[in-house]
Amino acid sequence: MNSRWAAELGERVCAFALVFLLGGGVALGSPKVTTKAQAGASGGAQQPKVPMAPVNVPPSQQTIPTVAAPPLPPVMTMMGPMTGTKEACEGLRSLKIEDTAIEAAGVVDTPRFNVPNSTAVYRNLPRFCRVVGVTRPAIRFEVWLPMEHWSGRYEVVGNGGMAGVVNYSSLAGGLRRGNATASTNTGHANLPGEGFDASWSMDKPELVEDFGHRALHLTTVNGKRLTREFYGRPAKHSIYVGCSKGGGQGLMEAERYPNDFDGIVAGDPAYNWTHLYAGAHLYYSQAVLKDPESYIQPAKVKILADAVNRACDGKDGFADGVVNDPFSCKVDLSQIACKEGEDVGGCFTPKQIEVVKKIWAGSKEENGKQFFPGLLPGGEGGANGWQAWVTGSAPYHGTHWRAADSFFRYMVMGDESYDALDFDYNREHDRKMLDRLAPMLNADDADLRPFMKRGGKLILYHGLSDPDISAVNTINFYQRVTEIVGPQTPGFARLFLAPGMQHCGGGPGPDAFDAVAAIQRWVDEGTAPEKIVASHYTEGVLDRSRPLCPYPQMAVYSGKGNAVEASSWVCKVSGGLAKK
Repeated sequence: MNSRWAAELGERVCAFALVFLLGGGVALGSPKVTTKAQAGASGGAQQPKVPMAPVNVPPSQQTIPTVAAPPLPPVMTMMGPMTGTKEACEGLRSLKIEDTAIEAAGVVDTPRFNVPNSTAVYRNLPRFCRVVGVTRPAIRFEVWLPMEHWSGRYEVVGNGGMAGVVNYSSLAGGLRRGNATASTNTGHANLPGEGFDASWSMDKPELVEDFGHRALHLTTVNGKRLTREFYGRPAKHSIYVGCSKGGGQGLMEAERYPNDFDGIVAGDPAYNWTHLYAGAHLYYSQAVLKDPESYIQPAKVKILADAVNRACDGKDGFADGVVNDPFSCKVDLSQIACKEGEDVGGCFTPKQIEVVKKIWAGSKEENGKQFFPGLLPGGEGGANGWQAWVTGSAPYHGTHWRAADSFFRYMVMGDESYDALDFDYNREHDRKMLDRLAPMLNADDADLRPFMKRGGKLILYHGLSDPDISAVNTINFYQRVTEIVGPQTPGFARLFLAPGMQHCGGGPGPDAFDAVAAIQRWVDEGTAPEKIVASHYTEGVLDRSRPLCPYPQMAVYSGKGNAVEASSWVCKVSGGLAKK
């Protein structure tokens, strides 16, 4: 019996005895089915559409049944109180934390929370103690503490885009899970509605440092302190959950601050930030925008998407709009190329064909070395596909361009009038201006042995149809971790690839899954996820499910049962992943 398990058992035995001494008759630890609302599920208006911490469940599916141990009763045990009081909450206002001021601490008694200075509303919330604080110079954060039935866990949620806002959606999700939950704006405020605004960073390296890593770490430390003060005991386990920028924040924590968390969920991670912005956001934008004749009109995206599906969708035996194995997908682009005399509105010109090839190939340095991997074929269509990220509704309206434009003008060059299309990484001055930011922003150190040795667990996931960050980028990181750590890697870190899922959700593939429950089981019980079941909904109706498998395995139809049910699929090394 390992010592930690023995200690936990001892605590529960003592708590069990105390319950009966006090007249209670509930046996602790008996299995119980509970329901858990997902992170980000909102009953009202949404926050700005910037990639945030993982939602991965449609609003219509408010709860997912999970098996969990019941909470300890609201009495004093050796583990401490599992409830909080109004007096304890309000007392947090006077708590002294270095370089930090607690601006407000009070109980929210209603199940409805209106986001400050926003139309967003979150419903079905338990009573909680809301703490608002600021750490110098401008790191705003909030900690939400359940008044009853605290799980004993502490959760921190990440950001999306250029951050600049507290992630209320994911705060609500963590609270519904019963976790004490914290979020930060990472030390600055964005312009309203501009999720990729970087104007705050010009000539302010201290704010860039906060955005890169310091703000989340200090919020994590401060939130743990507030949790301990409120409940009279520290959290049993601490977890982190984030996607996109938030996924990169998770890897930054594992690398720089390995003692902060017991478990980390990092989705579609923007971890090598400077390479992502130069080699993806800007590179794709330059390919589409530098020559006006190269621009792909948004109406043409469906032509490309249909060609990809014709070539590759059915290779797994099912024509469901999902390219299950994009690594083996070969598309003959000549089939969509304009023929002589053909109306160019319904086909791709030679220059547009070249743009597609560049985006799929990815950016390279002058010596031919891959700088950043290209997007994988599949998932080009739909509202969150290439039309949102690559082409936009018109030139200079794509999300790749909006992200690159602000970053290069303000954070890289410090010149509001700078034209990002002129940037050239192979030009020494440009390269130096970009690379000076890497120590503050990049989380690309794959030596995670310190995190592993302290018992940390890591779940990575990535949508194979992500039109923002190529899934190959995350595969490359995981492979580097494996090269350093060796065969022990799956014992603490696993990567799950989601065919057909776009950026942090959406797309034609199953994208509704519960990575948070998986990391909690791994941390709490030591049970590593052998698969994570993902579901797909059309207009709120479940139409298929499929397992997400730990890399390098992928889901393969077993040949038996209904193909729309996850139970008919098995995990095995197959297809293009077998060659990688």
